[in-house]
Amino acid sequence: MSGHAEVAVGMSSCGIAAGARVVYEKLTKDVEARGLPYSVVATGCIGACHAEPLVEVRQADGRSFLYGNVDEAGVESIVSGHLQGGTPVAGLLIPADYPYLAKQKRIVLANCGVIDPESIDQYIAHDGYAALRKVLTGMTPEAVIEQMKLSGLRGRGGAGFPTGTKWTFTRNAKSLTGKKYVICNGDEGDPGAFMDRSVLEGDPHAVLEGMLICAFAVGSDEGYAYVRAEYPLAIKRLEIALRQMEERNLLGDRILGTPFSFALHIKEGAGAFVCGEETALMASIEGKRGMPRLRPPFPAARGLWDSPSNINNVETYANVPAIIRMGGAEYARIGTEKSKGTKVFALAGKIKRGGMIEVPMGISLREVIFDIGGGILGDRKFKAVQMGGPSGGCVPEELADVLVDYDSLTATGAIMGSGGMVVMDESTCMVDVARYFLTFTQSESCGKCTFCRIGTKRMLEILIRVTEGKGEEKDIAELEELAAKVRVSSLCGLGQTAPNPVLTTLRYFRSEYDDHIRNKRCAAKKCKALIRFNVIVESCTGCMLCAKVCPTKAARGERKKPHSIDQDTCIQCGLCHEACRFDAIEITSGREEMSRNTVTAPEMSRGTVTAKD
Repeated sequence: MSGHAEVAVGMSSCGIAAGARVVYEKLTKDVEARGLPYSVVATGCIGACHAEPLVEVRQADGRSFLYGNVDEAGVESIVSGHLQGGTPVAGLLIPADYPYLAKQKRIVLANCGVIDPESIDQYIAHDGYAALRKVLTGMTPEAVIEQMKLSGLRGRGGAGFPTGTKWTFTRNAKSLTGKKYVICNGDEGDPGAFMDRSVLEGDPHAVLEGMLICAFAVGSDEGYAYVRAEYPLAIKRLEIALRQMEERNLLGDRILGTPFSFALHIKEGAGAFVCGEETALMASIEGKRGMPRLRPPFPAARGLWDSPSNINNVETYANVPAIIRMGGAEYARIGTEKSKGTKVFALAGKIKRGGMIEVPMGISLREVIFDIGGGILGDRKFKAVQMGGPSGGCVPEELADVLVDYDSLTATGAIMGSGGMVVMDESTCMVDVARYFLTFTQSESCGKCTFCRIGTKRMLEILIRVTEGKGEEKDIAELEELAAKVRVSSLCGLGQTAPNPVLTTLRYFRSEYDDHIRNKRCAAKKCKALIRFNVIVESCTGCMLCAKVCPTKAARGERKKPHSIDQDTCIQCGLCHEACRFDAIEITSGREEMSRNTVTAPEMSRGTVTAKD
């Protein structure tokens, strides 16, 4: 920021968890104590969660320097070496051409990690509320909707429905109650997803500005931001933003001196996954149990309290101000023919550089995983990426060149979803992955639909049997039959898509199911019932580390003599394998893999073996 020097610390939940609060407090104290001409500010997350805590030095000459993995010692180096000495600290510096950031295109995340999310002045200084002013003082509702249609923006909550078309339906709907509502779906429940949280914590005003523009376009004077209660920092910053908006006449009666008025409320969700479904979300706002209802009528016709309602998710609304500022046609130049703009993803799993990213539609999965994410942890082999959470599916390595757009991902059996992207390596058991997601979906089912409530339960029981080595050949056909019935018989989209993780793993990793069923073997050595921990005689030194960490005393032996593992009491926790410094404990799976070079408890008791000196 030219003319003003400051030090910014990423203070979203992820940064705070990594130690950013301590870094922020020490920076503030040290800068003040030395009388340095820098102000220390808190920002949201820039997205490089793998390198947190993050500190950015913004010099008065306009140059900026980003530091990663900063601790208290790092603060001392930055303060003395850079802020006071004028020399950047090479050991902590993240290069300007850092691959993680180089291929991103930040529209939704443009302000995240840049501005103080609790300062409306900083938001306004970065073109904040310019789009709202433009809309209220120079555009008709129809013109706003036309810009949304020109942009080609599709809903970023998972379904991908055209945003402009949805707004049109709500605007044209006749209200029997005289009310129309605008709702923001911030009920982010997918495992591994943290996109909405990061945006709300890093740039809440962008989301709220998008909601106001939508309200003007559809003819609404009241709205709700529905955010799960597990996001306390996001809720806190939304509340601060609402107070600031009211003080600036950006919320309430006759906004900016125009006839447009709008009231906005925050509704905290209790964390039910099903409340991410729009009709269940509305029931929750009304104080009812969060359960979906039959559609039609759709929310655009009869939604909250039987009034026409427009529901979009956090990322969709955060795109709106930028679209109005740049124009719909300009926004549509980004992305592909049918998938315009950018998409925010939470990149997680077995990846070297995980975090929040925003990429143009049309980039390949391989570019995301290897160019941006840096490849697989430990340089293991890439196996698959799980897209779309419990409603999505697994895309295998051979399809890594598929483009990130709605149609291409749907063709693989996965979906774009809200933006969860969990990377898996060769150590991942795909049958166990299917079991995990079915466990989640089954436990989160609201129970209204028989096939969702009982069908997913039966599917889960089969998967558990398979992972325990009790599977039968007929189980695969039963899984496929149940999946088909759950898909067509469930009321809401969450139930209809619940079988997707199972179907995609069956489609691309059928051999792993066959191996579990026919050979009672888990090649990835993840299914506890199918693995054994064995001591390799030639490698065991009798150091007793395994015996010390074993919670059931299954690992046993005398000092400097080969140890053994009692298979009857072993619970396959893996602590012995982790503790062993000599690679003397191997993991085997399947009866045929039992090593000849292992020692059993009976052999140990007979004293027929001795440890290597």
